[in-house]
Amino acid sequence: MAKSRTIFYCTECGNETPKWAGKCPACGAWNTVVEQEAAPKTKSGRSAGTMRGGFHTVKAVSITEVDAQEEIRFSTGMGELDRVLGGGAVKGSLVLVGGAPGVGKSTLLLQICGSLCRSSRVLYVSGEESVRQLKLRSQRLGVASGSLLVLSETGLEDILQAVAAEEPDILIIDSIQTMYNGALDSPPGSIGQVKDCTMSLMQIAKSRDITVFVIGHVNKEGSIAGPKVLEHMVDCVLYFEGEQHSTCRILRAAKNRFGATNEIGVFEMLDTGLAEVENPSQMLLSGRPDGAPGTCVTCVMEGMRPVLAEIQALLAPTAYGNARRSSNGFDFGRAAMLLAVLEKRGGLKVSVCDAYLNIIGGLNLDEPAADLAAVLALASSYLDRPIPADFAAIGEVGLTGELRAVNNLEQRLSEVRRLGFKTCAVPRRRSKPLPSLDGLQVLEAANIVEAIRAALGK
Repeated sequence: MAKSRTIFYCTECGNETPKWAGKCPACGAWNTVVEQEAAPKTKSGRSAGTMRGGFHTVKAVSITEVDAQEEIRFSTGMGELDRVLGGGAVKGSLVLVGGAPGVGKSTLLLQICGSLCRSSRVLYVSGEESVRQLKLRSQRLGVASGSLLVLSETGLEDILQAVAAEEPDILIIDSIQTMYNGALDSPPGSIGQVKDCTMSLMQIAKSRDITVFVIGHVNKEGSIAGPKVLEHMVDCVLYFEGEQHSTCRILRAAKNRFGATNEIGVFEMLDTGLAEVENPSQMLLSGRPDGAPGTCVTCVMEGMRPVLAEIQALLAPTAYGNARRSSNGFDFGRAAMLLAVLEKRGGLKVSVCDAYLNIIGGLNLDEPAADLAAVLALASSYLDRPIPADFAAIGEVGLTGELRAVNNLEQRLSEVRRLGFKTCAVPRRRSKPLPSLDGLQVLEAANIVEAIRAALGK
């Protein structure tokens, strides 16, 4: 009896090697190469998983004959999802939606079926829930349409037959880790199964012009479970994020072949499903304490959308030899740098204090425009003086304590004024004057000392 052929995969990048190695030769990751039985080969040299559709005649066309005026986008019925996708879903695309368990991935895709079924035929395939469970969840979300077809199946062959028989316009797979191809001996969720099933779904999307949404689980590092090549195969990779004890959910695009990747969509998880948050700044600032030291508001850009975020800081005398530093939603290295600048250039002895930074609402502030607000929040907590409730700060802080200009300042100031703030501290500009905004006083500061004096009256 012939011995079955085995190959080795890298769980990080999906690279195949004929023998095991401690370090992946493609991505350089250590201890990620695992053994996997190869798919049986046919006489033509193709694996059995790629031969299910048979051969079909293809014909190349001249690029000058392609009609570029045809509308290929359609609305999903949720404006926040359309924003992240770049203006709507693209016909014939493959979209991967990932997120932690229970964050709302299945709820999001089942909820958009209510709008999609008005003009399209949708097939929802679940490998984790029965048809009855899908019915109960659709009733809770208020989704009921004769154009919504549900199927509880994990076998890839059966799913492909259902697609050929029903001919849907949109296909939803929940989830890709539960699907398996019977021609492969590996278990569901393995590297070979995930790659083969995703390749088959991609061929369906491109050949039949079906828009495919695929739900993917994430591992403990927060990335899509399975081979890294999975993210390279799809057209869009969306991450659905949210904290366990918060109702706020944020949808981000890590990859988008049809649009930008710097847009976010904000949702709120309710009993009746996900509700779109058209004004995330107001939601993130709700419940803000009045007259409490150690808090300051800044404006960051999430794509083309300005979002106001609250930065909270707490400084307390340390009880140990080394002061403790902690940050949640703010880069730890940048927080340590700002503390050093505050002590060296601001004259505040923060090195003998435990420092804690927290961003309210589950946001991750990764742009330098939030530096000034963080410094003011730290100074406010250290001096135990509250910053006025109608005061905001925008600016980047350098190592010498100077304030550097940020982009899209006019748009940020307009958002600050719209939310009712009266004063905003910004870096001093010499290139062109600041715009005049009725009801908003703009204070220009050259360094953190001037900004602290303007905010706290030091």
